[in-house]
Amino acid sequence: MELFLVRHAIALDAHPGQDDSDRALSPFGRRKFSESVRGIRRLGVSLPAVLHSPWRRAAQTAALLGPVATGPLEAEPALVGPPGKAILARLARFPEESVVALVGHEPWLSALVALLVCGEARASSSFPFEKGGWTQLEGRPVLGGMRVRAVLPPRVLRRLR
Repeated sequence: MELFLVRHAIALDAHPGQDDSDRALSPFGRRKFSESVRGIRRLGVSLPAVLHSPWRRAAQTAALLGPVATGPLEAEPALVGPPGKAILARLARFPEESVVALVGHEPWLSALVALLVCGEARASSSFPFEKGGWTQLEGRPVLGGMRVRAVLPPRVLRRLR
């Protein structure tokens, strides 16, 4: 499996009383992430499967993947909260040769990378994500079954456009 993990783009601050799950992307975040997507497109990346957190800012980030997404976007509740058996089981349902993108949040994406690469979430500080950042993994989506192919900060992707 080739797995792209994407942190949502820059979002607006929450209004008083607003639920964190309802925060939208900022116009600046939309523009910067769209530029990053153009960089990913120049790398020849195509995403037949995109799973995203159901939270608004992650769903909006996933929608901006349109130029490289060749399949449907699907909300995945297991991307809200610390990674565990549910997200691993979801990934295991994909065929071995799949290309999948996950759009989610910190610190949970870092913990997921640590689980997939090192076999334990304690190593999550070794895999930080900037807003709009990408990490590419390959291998089997099991504990310790994947390796890092690339860490793609947004500023690098924007330079590729």
